[in-house]
Amino acid sequence: MFKFLLLVTFIPLFCSSQGYQVNLQGQIQQGMGSAGAAFVQDASGIFYNPGGLAFLNSNEASIGITPTFANATFLENGTSELARTISPVGTPFTAYGMFQLKDSSKLKLGLGIYTPFGSTIEWEEGWAGRFALTRLQLKAIFFQPTISYRITDKIGIGAGFVYTTGSVNLQKDIPLLDQDGNYAHAELAGKGQGFGYNIGLYLKPTKHLAVALTYKSQVDMAVKDGTATFTVPSSVEDKFPSGSFSSELPLPQVVTLAVAVTPNDKFAIALDMNYIGWDAYDTLAFDYAVNTESLEDTKSARNYIGTIALRLGVQYKISDKYTARAGIGYAISPVVTGYLTPETPDDDRVNYTLGFGYVINKSFDLNASLLFTQIKREDTNLETLLSGTYKVRVFAPGFSVSYKF
Repeated sequence: MFKFLLLVTFIPLFCSSQGYQVNLQGQIQQGMGSAGAAFVQDASGIFYNPGGLAFLNSNEASIGITPTFANATFLENGTSELARTISPVGTPFTAYGMFQLKDSSKLKLGLGIYTPFGSTIEWEEGWAGRFALTRLQLKAIFFQPTISYRITDKIGIGAGFVYTTGSVNLQKDIPLLDQDGNYAHAELAGKGQGFGYNIGLYLKPTKHLAVALTYKSQVDMAVKDGTATFTVPSSVEDKFPSGSFSSELPLPQVVTLAVAVTPNDKFAIALDMNYIGWDAYDTLAFDYAVNTESLEDTKSARNYIGTIALRLGVQYKISDKYTARAGIGYAISPVVTGYLTPETPDDDRVNYTLGFGYVINKSFDLNASLLFTQIKREDTNLETLLSGTYKVRVFAPGFSVSYKF
């Protein structure tokens, strides 16, 4: 009897970094290759380095969005048929607020709301991997209340508590035909939540040099009462009972060591070095409330490995109103040979970025960024046996507005 092995991940395609990590949490940093832990300039430091907030001297509120256009193709080995994604535009957003009780206060309070995970990937009808995935939608929102304190003129520390809420909807075909020749279909939908923290140390030993060390904890997203719906021929309905399921996805820890050099008031260089603990994602397990001989609880190996990412950015102040930025990032993929999936057609990648800032007046700033990356990778998945070459191209323009008071 056919056993339905639900081999799937909660992973968005449009990722601008390796795996399913997305680094689109601040327009200034995005324009500088996503480097910014040691170069905190605005309230987005809530995400990049809570310890650096204490060196800013204003109240600030900002909102931003980065429409993300991701296109993927798949060429199955031994064929000439090219499958394409028909995914909608991703819309990761940020909202930050930073407050101080009085001017030049050593204590800063902040709140960040951002979406480091979330998108929709949909493959065209009838593609070769339809039994692995047809559509995946993920939404995840992080809420991070934050506190930052400037211990001395050279040292700042900060920490934020992270609460995450989100939802997932996954669909795939099942290799069973009904009397009309249509394949059976499975849909899993559920909501999850998780908890974590974000801490940062900011050091400024000289006027022209800053050093940072940050740690973002692992967050385990738990889906405890999801709904599995199976549309199958009536003759096998008893073998695929719709019902509830539970699962868990680790969002990995990230350790960042960063430096920023500002030779003068106009020019700055920032470098971030990340270690991402992807090795926490070794297995994806699903527990169904009702099991049958065809629908069993599953454990699917992912075998991700811990990886390194390097991000380098520069900024130049053209005038008091205009600022130009550029950056580059190199990220090693955690997906090893034999475990590439349609949800994460990932590979080692280089990200190219540009950025621009405009000061409208003493209260309002505008910042914009542009990211481009592309990959190509051939692999054969050891579990699904889906074999072929993926090509992915990502184009992500973004902008934000900030109000300082």
